[in-house]
Amino acid sequence: MYKGLSGFQLVFNNLDTGDEGSGFHLPSFPAFDIPISLADKLIDPGTGLVCFDTFENDGLVGDVQLANGKVQPFMDVNQRRYRLRILDNGPSRFYQLFLTNPNNLSQVIPFWVIANDGNLLPTPVQVTSFRLGVAERYDIIIDFKQIASQFGTSVVRLENRLEQNDGRGPTNNILSAGRGIYCMEFRIGAQVPDGSVDPATAPHFYNLPSTSLTDATVKPRITRTFTFDQSDGGWVINDRFMSCNRIRFTVQRNSIERWILQNDGGEWQHPIHIHLEEFQILRRGFRGSASVEHSRKDVLTLNFDERAELFFRFRDFRGDYPMHCHNTLHEDHAMMLLFQVQDVGDNKTSP
Repeated sequence: MYKGLSGFQLVFNNLDTGDEGSGFHLPSFPAFDIPISLADKLIDPGTGLVCFDTFENDGLVGDVQLANGKVQPFMDVNQRRYRLRILDNGPSRFYQLFLTNPNNLSQVIPFWVIANDGNLLPTPVQVTSFRLGVAERYDIIIDFKQIASQFGTSVVRLENRLEQNDGRGPTNNILSAGRGIYCMEFRIGAQVPDGSVDPATAPHFYNLPSTSLTDATVKPRITRTFTFDQSDGGWVINDRFMSCNRIRFTVQRNSIERWILQNDGGEWQHPIHIHLEEFQILRRGFRGSASVEHSRKDVLTLNFDERAELFFRFRDFRGDYPMHCHNTLHEDHAMMLLFQVQDVGDNKTSP
């Protein structure tokens, strides 16, 4: 992944069609629907080559910012709406992304979040920034016509203003405009026809479940607790390192489970990626029930000492699946486990 062996898989259907003339009328792919993979690299000042610290298992942050493999690139855009699919490709850096006018740093420029990880939100949410942990994805809509008209600029930058000094995680300090590291620049050109939906009209993408997740009739079969911590120079889940030969617990097929994820690392943050089924966040300590997280997700970033509760509905797939921290250095140093889904589940509450 650090060397660039990663990419996007975009999936369309009869509603999110990739054609703004049909379905939800989101900006058409590929002209106005752009994947952007963010990553940073550490450069050896002596050779100018990308390097990696094999012996640092806290995490690694680089000194050069890349978007789609290029150093702070620019993109020519028209005055219309674009869909940008933003991925935090790590290996250890977190992002709090803003739109910045480099010629007027006092401006606060809004945009719209429409999707989190692999799923559209019920309706677009207007924001002035959003945070990504490693492997999290957000789809956003930027209206460059509105930006050119309202803010009088032909240039705007996607800027990371989240302070992070090492691979352990961000400090949670938000830097002032222009003091962060910009990921890429957009150069706004002429107006062109725009057949995409205006997020300000509150389009409705999906119906929410008719039954609340916390309704008394929706009861989990079991509650499991997972504690993410450091031990003996490596990273552990419930005080155990990863073993490729050990299945830690068994989920019962076609059942509901409640998982509690606890960060006991203190000085680190952990973006936890859970394979197979997506979850919904019942509650969390850091950002509460933030509206941009009101969707099915597969990555949850645990902040310092944070506790989060998740709702899972396991369906008909059987087999073995991993859960791991997506800070690549933590993952490589054993913060991972294997679980399985079978017809009969176990009752391990702290596997």
